[in-house]
Amino acid sequence: MKKKIIILVCLLIVLAGVLFFVISKTSKNEEASKLKEVKVAEVAHTIFYAPAYAAISKGYFEDEGIKIDLTLAAGADKVSAAVLSGDVDVGFCGSEATIYVYNSGEEDYLVNFARLTKRDGAFLVSRKKYDNFKLEDLKGKTVIGGRAGGMPEMTFEWGLRQNGIDPKKDLTIDTSVAFPAMEGAFIGGNADFVTLFEPNALSVEKQGLGYVVGYVGSWGGEVPYTAYNARKSYIKNNPEVIEGFTKAINKGLEYVKNTDSSVVAKDIYEFFPELSLNDLTAIIERYKTNDAWADSPEITKDDFNHLQEIMQASGELDKKAPYNKLIYQGK
Repeated sequence: MKKKIIILVCLLIVLAGVLFFVISKTSKNEEASKLKEVKVAEVAHTIFYAPAYAAISKGYFEDEGIKIDLTLAAGADKVSAAVLSGDVDVGFCGSEATIYVYNSGEEDYLVNFARLTKRDGAFLVSRKKYDNFKLEDLKGKTVIGGRAGGMPEMTFEWGLRQNGIDPKKDLTIDTSVAFPAMEGAFIGGNADFVTLFEPNALSVEKQGLGYVVGYVGSWGGEVPYTAYNARKSYIKNNPEVIEGFTKAINKGLEYVKNTDSSVVAKDIYEFFPELSLNDLTAIIERYKTNDAWADSPEITKDDFNHLQEIMQASGELDKKAPYNKLIYQGK
């Protein structure tokens, strides 16, 4: 009799466990079905965007009722095209893209609503080792700088001009190499320098093929360098989504700022499984030390104006776009 009771109790425990699992799974599925899916196209996949990946991995978007469907559209022009066509809801790229679209006369133009980074994300990598590198050392040299009209290239040129170097006369900047191919072109023997985002800069260093000698972001000043945007109509029709999205990004920014880089590395490791945790930690710390990330998602008028100053100085912008048209600050 005692043996039968023990068996019955064991069966009841097993059944209770199965029932709990089924209820728990059903509850999670119901919660997931209530989330609003937002398709996002990012301009590049880089640790420069660590706060965004942290916001996803920590569940900050889900807290706001949002499920992120993230895709890569290499290049700000491709991101803009994806948003304008309706293939995605939100674009993530340099704010200069929204200015180009607005000035082209697009009726349902792109509006920026939250920034993630406030400086350029590229590091200047040299083929030669310098004990005390100065921007003057670029004179007479060739640099792979990125796409003409893109923020990496324009910010780099701005930094040169601010330091008395003419980017058109004092050196040669190769703008023919596509962003994803810049590391390979440099490794292949092209140019004396290259501007690279992470993890590419560290990759070149670890291979013994180059040396990081400077941070382009420190020369360009603060701008809404990489920001989220959406069509004017989407923002108008989905203000709650935009508000929740912005809150999630803000949480991601605050988390990365206030958390040890080694912990953040573990949080976003799923996005960069090809890297070691040590390398990922080092890169996060490098960006954190250089104050690359925004303090908040807010895009100020001064920063937006500085962005357009950089564009005008590069000869890529004839007419400034209005701040109140291209920046959404919430309800």
